[in-house]
Amino acid sequence: MNIVLFGCKDTTLLVAKFLLRSNVSIDLITISPDLAKKNEVAGYLDLTEFSEIFASIYVAKSYNLASAEDKKFFELKQNFRLGFCVGWQRLIPSYVLTRFIDGVHGMHGSARDLPFGKGRSPMNWALIEGRKFFTTNLFRYVDGVDNGPVVAKSRFSITNSDTAETLHYKNALSMCKIIFDNLDALFEGGISYTSQDTKDGESFYPKRVRQDGLIDWRDDVQNIELLVRAVAPPFYGAIALLEGEEVRIFRASIFYTDLECHPFLSARLGQILEIFPNGKFLVRCAGGVLLVHEMNGKHFVVGDCFDPVDSPFGRFKRNVYGFFDV
Repeated sequence: MNIVLFGCKDTTLLVAKFLLRSNVSIDLITISPDLAKKNEVAGYLDLTEFSEIFASIYVAKSYNLASAEDKKFFELKQNFRLGFCVGWQRLIPSYVLTRFIDGVHGMHGSARDLPFGKGRSPMNWALIEGRKFFTTNLFRYVDGVDNGPVVAKSRFSITNSDTAETLHYKNALSMCKIIFDNLDALFEGGISYTSQDTKDGESFYPKRVRQDGLIDWRDDVQNIELLVRAVAPPFYGAIALLEGEEVRIFRASIFYTDLECHPFLSARLGQILEIFPNGKFLVRCAGGVLLVHEMNGKHFVVGDCFDPVDSPFGRFKRNVYGFFDV
């Protein structure tokens, strides 16, 4: 069995190793480090360094596969059998899809499940919204955004310790399980696809950019903690500004809530309250105190106060239920 795998992230490697253990030969479509940097691909991994895993590797000249070189590559090849997208954050153009006899498949899901929560960064949004479950689908790509027929789905919990990284791993493992259960049928053309039911509508999450990780210290401490988890590595991290310079926060947790009689009830919002010997520090937020475990950036001292900023969430619409998929 031979599969074409589209991807350029650490989760791509995870699924590739799974397929290899299943005695599948893998042809890889990936991108270069320079192209990944240009497109700000979070969690990028140069998969050409793992050439022993793949039967062949094609490094695309454009991330959307729209360049003349990419079109020539696919036009010169004989028809492919089966493709999977893992860690490929662009739509696959129709001229590529038509080259695959058994289709190209990928994962997408949301806290509400398809057809709701299509679009961009659904796992990041699930953390920001404080969701507790995520349903992911293996579906066949067709023209359009996340609207193809579904092979199968899997649901997993979102725990209080999950971050963007761990949700990506859970999603990749879900894909491995669904592929394992359906691989023979996919190759034999025996899959019974389920069309997405849109009689009650559909919804789409918007694109997020790096600056959407800005922390407004006037926000509730629980919302700030969720934001930090949602933009943790492999993403850029949450951003605090101190005298205009960035402090990137990668991991944090709630230390006190204002339900307790803690020592910092009268402190200013955004004030650095204490710095521990290991470098971890406390920051005053609305409703409590945040403990920052991992960060990088400007040096500061107790008493410094992060710059006030307006919440980045003001630029996003919310639906009638208060969530961001509209």
